[in-house]
Amino acid sequence: MSYNLGIALLVAILSYLLGAISFARLITRRFSSGKDVAQIEVPVPGTGEKMQVTSIGANAASIELGAQGGMLVGLLDILKVAIPSLACKLIFPNLPYYTLLAGLAGMAGHNWPIYYRFHGGVGFSAAMGSLLVVDWLAVIVLPISGTLFGMLVRNLVVASLSWLWLLIPWMWFRTQDWVYVIYAVALNILFILAMIPEAKMAIHYWKEGKLHEYGESVLLSTPMGRGMVKMASYFKFSIRPE
Repeated sequence: MSYNLGIALLVAILSYLLGAISFARLITRRFSSGKDVAQIEVPVPGTGEKMQVTSIGANAASIELGAQGGMLVGLLDILKVAIPSLACKLIFPNLPYYTLLAGLAGMAGHNWPIYYRFHGGVGFSAAMGSLLVVDWLAVIVLPISGTLFGMLVRNLVVASLSWLWLLIPWMWFRTQDWVYVIYAVALNILFILAMIPEAKMAIHYWKEGKLHEYGESVLLSTPMGRGMVKMASYFKFSIRPE
């Protein structure tokens, strides 16, 4: 069997539409008396200001629902991408392009959901859902390696994001196939594009001389961020410059 454009379009559309389901909104609304997660604000330490969340995903849900609620949203976000990817892998076992396409389309749906005026998350959980099917070992090795690398260089941004960067050489190491490398690059591009609103917010606070306060707000507002801060303390470096 060869690749078919019609099938590829069907895979992309269905995966996008499923990925566009915002479990962060649905779960938060269900368990917080109808509260809209997109309207959640968090304090910016030392400024008296509040900042509205820009990324609508598991982390945003955890601000309102706590760690367990955030984990539930993250699991559902993983599954909404993993299920169509796995379906493609089972239906077309010798045509991996469909599986890779399903993962990318699902992440695009999560980041820019058509149901919510294209305001979504950044795609951490969505990327994990795709990788579970494409290469499950990456889901274990890369986040651990990225976190440890970030702690060694004493940078929480590197600790949070470098696992995605490492995915590019990892895919070449695992497959020696440029298609998988392109897939890894595409995942990174989708993530970078989705990070633009947060980057604009960071630039805004940087211009006001409050970048570190903004960083603390982002980290301390979620269970995962507070866990990163605790890990930084274990490695004996501060999230604030000396």
